[in-house]
Formats: sequence, C-alpha cells, structure tokens
Amino acid sequence: MLKQTDDVIIAIHVLGKLFGFTSERAWHRFVVGNLLMGKSFPEPSRYNRRCRSLCWAIKWIRHRLAKCGQYHAYAVVDSLPIELCHYARVSRVKRFRDVADIGYCASKKMFFYGFKLHIQITDQSLPMGYVVTVASYHERIVAEEVMTQHPHPYTLGDKGYVSRPLQKKLHHEYGIAFWTPSRKNQQASYSKEWEQWMCRKRKIAETTFSVLVDVFCLTSIRTNSVQGFETALDGILLAYTLVALELVEQ
Repeated sequence: MLKQTDDVIIAIHVLGKLFGFTSERAWHRFVVGNLLMGKSFPEPSRYNRRCRSLCWAIKWIRHRLAKCGQYHAYAVVDSLPIELCHYARVSRVKRFRDVADIGYCASKKMFFYGFKLHIQITDQSLPMGYVVTVASYHERIVAEEVMTQHPHPYTLGDKGYVSRPLQKKLHHEYGIAFWTPSRKNQQASYSKEWEQWMCRKRKIAETTFSVLVDVFCLTSIRTNSVQGFETALDGILLAYTLVALELVEQ
C-alpha cells in the first residue's frame, strides 16, 4: 500500500523546485515537518526512488505544456553552461567524471567542467525542446534535435548556430525559418536594422536563463547520479513552465 499516490509525489517534487531547494534531503525534511505533519510520507530514499521512477511522467506533462509555445510569435534557441565545479578543481573532481567534460563558454569567456543545456524558448519565455550534452558539444550539433521536438516556424539563434546547410534542412524538412546573425566574413549579410532587431529579440533567452539560475537554482543541482540529475532538471523545467504559462495567461 503506497503512503502517497504518484500525483502527490510529482506535485511535491515540483513544489520543491518552485521553492528553490537544491537538496532533496533538506526538502524531504521540510515537507515532513511543515507540509504533511502527522500524515504518512515515504522515507527519503524511497521518496527519491519514486521521483526518479516518475521522471517519465514529469517529462510527459512538460512535453504537453510545451506545445503551447508553437502558437507564440517566435522562438529562440540558445545554450546554458552547467558548471559542476570550479575550473581550478577539475583535475581532482570525481563527480560525473565518466560523462562530463570541459567546454568553453564564449559569452563568459571561460572554460568550465560540466554539461551544457541546449534549449528552445518562446518570446513568452516558455521552454520548449531541450537537450543536455557534455560541455564540449557545439551548438550546431544538437540544434536540429532541439528545434524539431516542438517545431516553431520562426526561430532565432546567435552566431554559434550559423550554418547554411542547417538552415536549408530545417526549412525544407520541417518548415522552420531559422535566422542567425551574419559573420564578418560572410558574403551575404542582413541589414543593420535586422541584425539589431534579432539581437533585441534574442535577449529573452538571457532573461530566462537568469531566472532558471538565480530563482530555480538550475546550475546548483547537487545530485551525483545521472538519473537524479535528469529528474531534478525535469522538475525545474516543469516548475518554470507552469510559472511561465501562468504569466502568459495573465
């Protein structure tokens, strides 16, 4: 006999991300001591196992909600570095040693050890498709996978996504008009006004990343297993999606 149903476990998991908890153990203590006083609730290890086993349901819920983004004006694709430790400690770090690696963040002009979140966001700050890779993966490698999870007909990217073959494939196979800024050595380039317009519209990604990092603590996930990391990340994205949709409806 389960102490709590699956929907309650999912709700509590997402609520913890809304409150900004980075430790599942600390969140479990808070729930037992403040939210479910006197009521039965799984032990910490059992609760964590239930959350990981329900990760597919969390993904499915967010996937259904993300489809709302297809009706927004446009989407932006960008990447966010997820640093697992300070770069000075890379040589002796053991966390995710078999799956993470070293990459370079051009916007911050720094090397980092960890993962990279590639994500598509609408003009209303709603997360759509996303892929997590090791830090060394270039944006163009996974751009197609990210943008075709929930294809938006008008998508913007930065200079890291400049690729004429990629633009042609997205347009012919998925009906996606993918616009990126022009490089200095390109023969054909957009007008200055168009470049400035794209730059302004892409800033929604920076705003979204700032909220995900500062409020939802996306870069502070403390789990040491890949499955636990995935569950925590999906919980954060679902919590943020619910907030974004609420703001859109207002």
